[in-house]
Amino acid sequence: MRGQAKQWGKPTTLTIVYKPGLKQWFASFTVEVSDVAAKFGSQSELAYNSIVAFDLGCETAITTYNGKDVEQISNPRFTQKTEVKIKRASKELRRKQAPNRNKKTKASQRWKKANKRVARLQRKAGTQRWDWQHKVTSEIASRYDIGATEHLNTKGMTRKAKKGSKRKKQKAGLNKSIVSVGFGTLNKMLTYKIEAKGGLMIVLPTKNIKPSQRCPKCGIIHKEWAELSNRHHVCSDCGFEIPRDAGSAIVMYNVVTNQQPGLRTSLDSLGCLSSTSKTSKCKNTGSMKQRSACEETKIRASGGTGRNPVRRKRRGSSL
Repeated sequence: MRGQAKQWGKPTTLTIVYKPGLKQWFASFTVEVSDVAAKFGSQSELAYNSIVAFDLGCETAITTYNGKDVEQISNPRFTQKTEVKIKRASKELRRKQAPNRNKKTKASQRWKKANKRVARLQRKAGTQRWDWQHKVTSEIASRYDIGATEHLNTKGMTRKAKKGSKRKKQKAGLNKSIVSVGFGTLNKMLTYKIEAKGGLMIVLPTKNIKPSQRCPKCGIIHKEWAELSNRHHVCSDCGFEIPRDAGSAIVMYNVVTNQQPGLRTSLDSLGCLSSTSKTSKCKNTGSMKQRSACEETKIRASGGTGRNPVRRKRRGSSL
């Protein structure tokens, strides 16, 4: 066994995995551990004083702000570093006899060896990224009890460029940078590591807050700041200057601590303090469909049939 388990309890499942490229066996244990309150004491013992807001980006992988200092973690770019070797190995692979079911031809031994080289290089980049993500998220989660970030639709951000677009290469490069950092994996790791120690993770709605377009000092939204090429923001109203990623992290920190000026920047107005709110999946709010469902619920609670009698009368009328 490599390393040491942070927590141990009753083993529940065991998964055996064999990786042909590495020619190694791996065992993955699932252990049932006690709850957080039993391990770390009652929730009242946690002070919840250390708060951090982090913004994910391509130029700088993670930008954090804890109320005093702004820290930046550079993007290691593992995919870009191994891209040249992968292209060279893939070019050699294309020159070998590949398997073809239609022609009933088998792969040559040289093709199999070249295919293993490509798979080994791709797996190396993924393993390096995975190791870096664990180290970075563990270091952040060990220092802070409350984390705040914005809701990112990684799947939508990495879509291909539309047909007829003149910026296909730029979009492909942006997608590669996003995948190289791993936005979704970083958010998941930070979330479960902070919550595992009894902390709290707050995911803010991006469309309402707009951290990359809002000035941290005066709260004015600048639509021209939405361009990714604009890396340094200067507010035309108050003159406040801040780098793009640092400004986004400061805005999210101010929202969590109720210090951010501007409309709909408090947690109460965003619905984050409500036990029934779903800020990241808020759809059809205030629509006629939602009002109709609320009316039927009230009628059923008062002993009615659950349908609006006025609608039933209109449907059954001769008019």
